[in-house]
Amino acid sequence: MLDARSPYRLHFAQNVSLITLSLLFLPLSTILLFASYVLRPFLSNEDAARKRIRRSASGRNPSFRPKTILVTGVGMTKGLFLARAFYKAGHNVIGADFEPSGVPVCGRFSKALRRFYRLPKPNETAGAAYYIDGLLHIVREEKVDLWVSCSGVASAVEDGQAKEVLERRSDVRCIQFDVLTTQMLHEKDTFIAQTQRLGLPVPETHNVTSRAAVHKVLHESPRTKKQYIMKSVGMDDVSRGDMTVLPKRTVSETYNHVSAIPISGKKPWVLQQFIKGREYCTHALVVNNEVKAFVACPSSELLMHYEALPSDSALSRAMLRFTEEFVRRSRDNMTGHLSFDFLIEEAVSEKGAQMALLPIECNPRAHTAVVLFHGQENALAHAYLAALTPQINGVREPPNPNHGIPDDANSVISAPPSSQSRPNINGYAPPSPSPAAPVTPANPPRYYWLGHDLVAFLLLPSLTLLLLHRQTTLSAFLHNCTSFLEHALLWRDGTFELWDPLPAWWLYCVYWPGQFLAALLRGRRWSRVNVSTFYDMIQRLPA
Repeated sequence: MLDARSPYRLHFAQNVSLITLSLLFLPLSTILLFASYVLRPFLSNEDAARKRIRRSASGRNPSFRPKTILVTGVGMTKGLFLARAFYKAGHNVIGADFEPSGVPVCGRFSKALRRFYRLPKPNETAGAAYYIDGLLHIVREEKVDLWVSCSGVASAVEDGQAKEVLERRSDVRCIQFDVLTTQMLHEKDTFIAQTQRLGLPVPETHNVTSRAAVHKVLHESPRTKKQYIMKSVGMDDVSRGDMTVLPKRTVSETYNHVSAIPISGKKPWVLQQFIKGREYCTHALVVNNEVKAFVACPSSELLMHYEALPSDSALSRAMLRFTEEFVRRSRDNMTGHLSFDFLIEEAVSEKGAQMALLPIECNPRAHTAVVLFHGQENALAHAYLAALTPQINGVREPPNPNHGIPDDANSVISAPPSSQSRPNINGYAPPSPSPAAPVTPANPPRYYWLGHDLVAFLLLPSLTLLLLHRQTTLSAFLHNCTSFLEHALLWRDGTFELWDPLPAWWLYCVYWPGQFLAALLRGRRWSRVNVSTFYDMIQRLPA
């Protein structure tokens, strides 16, 4: 993988190669696009199901009234999935997003959208003012009932500001935390501190603002037998993928590594205990302090394959329990997306193997894992619409069971086992039964992204094998080929839908080539691309 020290000619060749690859596959991609339009009437029933739902609004289910939903971030998989979910549930969907480098995002062309708006991106000069004004214009112009924020990491706090303005100056309800809550959850140090205050377990974490503070903690490592990793508190594309374990093998290696880290009072870092265990991530929808939808799945530093944990598994129930406990103890009127990253610490004692669930980060925004609710779109849409239920003196009125959801969709709502059956985790008291269990995936498919796997599992291994690279063996190459075929035949692509094929075609044939061309023209360097989040995870490097 290229980094900031790689010669620019290699970055140049990287961009040219990927643009060429897209052009080579353009004829095949276009044939598949037109084939999808031809086969759609015979193999897809989404349009017919939507028409039945819409007819029910004036027929046998007059209590169902289509809502106007604004979904921002439709250029990312998570936003596109939610826009499609609301569309399939019979609602009117307005899409909006930034369009970096002037290249239209793929979600703009989704059939699920009634209309798309390009949003001005917050910047250091104007702040979030133009962005918030753009959202307010959309809300008033389209008479939006509900705003579902699917922000990227770079605009999470600005979305919190927008939520406060929109709910103060219009009648729209927002699936978004307020500014203070978003900031607290977004920053690694304040999230860990808040979790400790709530009496929930956390890994050992130190806030450091100098190299001397780092070495002071590391100096105790031989005695405590603990290791650490460093994470930037703020947004840092260059360091976010650095999982170097400290201290290193020798003192000089440790000092050399720490000396290269730009750390100061204005750019603080956290030194967090390294836990050698399995990593998981979650996506939760929280409405009025209740977890309305939840999914957990295995995670990794660059997550490109999604497979849900069974909702009745001990691990999934434990992570749901932690999420519910965090929300309950926070005692704020929380409404938004809540995504935790967990590590499982395993310890062996005389009593046997014991596992502890430790949160390492929180993302106060939607997670791409929301795609695992495929097949549960109607139930998921209904869970979001709970935000429209009025409150009296802070107490939410019991919702009409058919409000915002058609009769023929009620049968697809599934719930996890009763909260009474959930095991205790880290010594929590057994919870009282909740009035309504959250929506969870029901036999969800596994997800991959064709563009990523094509390069990572086929093209790069083929190239290294042809160049007789020592790190690639024939058996490893065959394993990659087998994995690619398994994904292509048995898994679902995160962007492609037969009834809505144009976004996937646009993503690979126009959007990414346009981004790579912009990088060429501007001399921009990058080390990796997360296809699932599109523009949000280009890891850019300093020139």
